[in-house]
Amino acid sequence: MIDDVNNSSELFKIAETLMPGGVNSPVRAFGAVGAEPVYIDYANGSKLHSCEGKEYVDYMMSWGPLILGHANISITSAITEAAVKGSSFGANHKAEVRLAELITECMPSIEMLRLVNSGTEATMSALRLSRAVTGRDKVIKFRGCYHGHSDAFLISAGSGALTHGTPSSPGVTPGAAADTLLAEYNDLASVQECFRLNKDEVAAIIVEPVAGNMGVIPPAEGFLQGLREECDRNGALLIFDEVITGFRLGLGGAAEYYGVTPDLTTLGKIIGGGLPVGAYGGKKELLSQISPCGGVYQAGTLSGNPLACAAGIKMLELLIEHKPYRRLANMCEALTSVMEENIASSGVKACINRVGSAFTVFFGVDAVTGYAEAMSADTEMFGAYFRGMLERGIYLPPAQYEANFISTEHSVEDFEQTLVAQQEVLATLGTNA
Repeated sequence: MIDDVNNSSELFKIAETLMPGGVNSPVRAFGAVGAEPVYIDYANGSKLHSCEGKEYVDYMMSWGPLILGHANISITSAITEAAVKGSSFGANHKAEVRLAELITECMPSIEMLRLVNSGTEATMSALRLSRAVTGRDKVIKFRGCYHGHSDAFLISAGSGALTHGTPSSPGVTPGAAADTLLAEYNDLASVQECFRLNKDEVAAIIVEPVAGNMGVIPPAEGFLQGLREECDRNGALLIFDEVITGFRLGLGGAAEYYGVTPDLTTLGKIIGGGLPVGAYGGKKELLSQISPCGGVYQAGTLSGNPLACAAGIKMLELLIEHKPYRRLANMCEALTSVMEENIASSGVKACINRVGSAFTVFFGVDAVTGYAEAMSADTEMFGAYFRGMLERGIYLPPAQYEANFISTEHSVEDFEQTLVAQQEVLATLGTNA
C-alpha cells in the first residue's frame, strides 16, 4: 500500500511506473540537479516538511504565489468555508464577481477579465484574442521566456524547457512555429527587426515584464516602454505575462511598478492564493470580443472555481490591507546582499539578480542581462550548490533557470540558516572554482 511508504526515494520509484518521469511537471524530477525529488508531507509558513520528517526553509514557495507563506490561516479558513458550500458549481456565483472586482480595482490596465484555470490557459486565450482583434497571425515572443505549454509558446521556451534541453517540443506543428517570431529580451533592435521583416503581420508582443523563467532578469531601462511604442507604431497589442509578477511586485503588478500599460495582462496562481487559477484581462473593448459578447470562443467548466476564488479573495484582501511589498523587497535585498558578500569571499564565480522579492543566483557568469548570458551559466555548479543546500535544509527551485521567492513568513532565523549553509556549500565549490 502506498500509504505505508514514507521514503522519498521509494515513492519516486513507484511514481516512475505510473507517471512520465515519475512527475506531473518536468522540473520536479530533479534531473537537472543530479538528485532525486523530495516528497512533501505538509508545509507551514516558510517551511516544507518531507515525508521523512525533515524540515526545509522553502525559497520555491510553490513557484511564487505564496507571498503570505504556506497554509496561511486566513486563506485556509476561507477555503474550508467555501468547501462546505460545494467544491464546484459549473454555474455563476458571487465569489467570482468579487475576485474580478478586486483585480480590476488593483490593476488599472485591466477593465474587464475572464477567469480561467491556469496561466497557460490565460496566455493561450490572450493570444487568440489578439489575433482575432488585429486580424493578424504572428506573435513576437522572447527567447527564454516561458508562457505556458500551448503550441505557439513552445518555441525557444524558458523554465523546464530550458532545463531539459527542449526549447521546441515534438508535437508542435511547423505552422505554429512559423507564426512565432523570436526576439531577444532587453534588445529592442531585435523587436524592430521582427516588425520590419513581418510588416502588418504581427498581432502581438508577449513578454514577461521581468523575465522569470530563465532566471530573474530585470528589464533594461526603457525596454518595456520601447515595446509599448513599437506596438503602437505597428498596430500590434502588448501582452504582459504577469503570472509571476502580478501581485508579487506590487498590487498593480509590473505594469504599475515600471509605469507601462499593456493592452492585455495574464495572471496566474497568485490570484488564487496558490490554488489552480488564471485570468486574462485588459480594455473592455478587447474583452468584449470574447464569447458570449463576441465571436472569440473560450470556455471552461471549472473557470471561476469557488474554492480558488475564495482563496484568491482572501489573498488579495490581505495584500491590500498589509501592503507587504516594501518589507519584502527590503528582506530580499538584505539576504542577497550578504549572499553576494559570501560569493565574493569564496572565490566562486557567480552573480545574483533580484527584483522585489524574487532573485536568482547564476553560477559561472559575472552578469546576466539576457538570454545568451543566462545560457552560459554553469548548470553543473548550480546542481552541486542545490544538492549542498538541500542537505543543509534549504529548499531551492531545482533548476538554474528559475526564481527564488521570499514570503512574509521568512524569518531572520531562516536567513541566518540559509547564509550559514551557503557559506559551507560555497567553500566546497570554491575548491573547484
